[in-house]
Amino acid sequence: MNILKIKNIVRKDVPIYYRRLYSGVAVIEILNKSHDVHVDFSIEHKPTGQKEILITVIDGIDYPLVPVNAALKKTIDELDSSGGLPD
Repeated sequence: MNILKIKNIVRKDVPIYYRRLYSGVAVIEILNKSHDVHVDFSIEHKPTGQKEILITVIDGIDYPLVPVNAALKKTIDELDSSGGLPD
């Protein structure tokens, strides 16, 4: 299982400055086949300085969600750190 990319990322308008909500389509490779999965995710900055990333997989996939969530969190964190998420 591989996360190839997250495309069509759109930021949702939220009045809370420390929480950012996004939606997009994750391209996930499972057994050499790619699947487009709609996801919603949020990035919240805690008072301690830590980031909390929460993911909701909209489409059902035929794969365990724990490794998918872990891989998505890593990909989203890398996108956030490199400035790849929309403002």
